[in-house]
Amino acid sequence: MRFTIASVAMVMLCMTAIHADVKPQKDFNLQKFTGKWYRVGLAYDSPGFAPYRDKLKASMGIITQTPDGNANLTMWELSPLGCQILTYQYNKTSVPGEFIYFSTRHNIEKDITVVDTDYTDYALVLKYKVFNREYTQVALYGRTPRVRNNIVQKFKALALSQGLSKESILIPPLAENCPTTESGQ
Repeated sequence: MRFTIASVAMVMLCMTAIHADVKPQKDFNLQKFTGKWYRVGLAYDSPGFAPYRDKLKASMGIITQTPDGNANLTMWELSPLGCQILTYQYNKTSVPGEFIYFSTRHNIEKDITVVDTDYTDYALVLKYKVFNREYTQVALYGRTPRVRNNIVQKFKALALSQGLSKESILIPPLAENCPTTESGQ
């Protein structure tokens, strides 16, 4: 029994150590980060999400900076009911590139960390870095609906390094009838 408890404690400690080292983009610049982004990759292990993996489509969002340094995200996502608009307010923290927001879906506060971006092609974003299979996500964003293969590989490596399974890593097809094209809103 002691061995089992010690083993579980050791695994938890290791998982915490693995995920504690995630830092935001060095010298993150929110002004450069604003604008149109496409979520072209998602790694998400939530058991509640698993039945919907094959239905996921790439979505488009627009990030705007507010005068107080926070960020607003407007996302267009395709659902069974059609294209829906979702809005999120990301509140800045004392660390540039890290934000918090309240998830009404999960009824908890989550953090968002922009792990890596070149501002012009791609961004790797970690949501809820305190690892929890129900809530932790790694997302790949591109300024266009398609990103280079080496960026996709970088995204996959980040997701795996965060303890997400290969099966949880998705590169969904583009949504139709929702503004995910270059001419989208």
